[in-house]
Amino acid sequence: MSYNLSLYRFLAGELVAPDMNVVRTVLSPVRAEPDEVGDDATEYWIRAADGSEVEIGVFAEFISVERPQVGDVWKIIIELVDRLRAGILIPNGTFLCPEEMRAHLPEGMENSSVFVPEITLATFESAAGPFMDPLT
Repeated sequence: MSYNLSLYRFLAGELVAPDMNVVRTVLSPVRAEPDEVGDDATEYWIRAADGSEVEIGVFAEFISVERPQVGDVWKIIIELVDRLRAGILIPNGTFLCPEEMRAHLPEGMENSSVFVPEITLATFESAAGPFMDPLT
């Protein structure tokens, strides 16, 4: 099954641009060279040590995670989410986010959100439920 995730961070009800220093720090050890795909977008092809891969697109207001394979790429994805203090929009419509983001979400978004102290692989798997294949 092919699916995509989106990573977002909100402050005072508004989207916040991804911190590119954090993105570079997390992705530089595991990425191919970035490919500029537009004025406000950069794509990275990531390969983890176990050979699993994922395409990550960094845009002005969010990060897309496309076709993540089973394996260690999930550790990289979760580290990126955690270090950015972002939330994950899961394809089933759930927004998994750190508790600290609750007060910053746009009005009405709290109803479809799951709040956790920190995003880990276990909290992600729990929120994603049966929609996701086993990740590890």
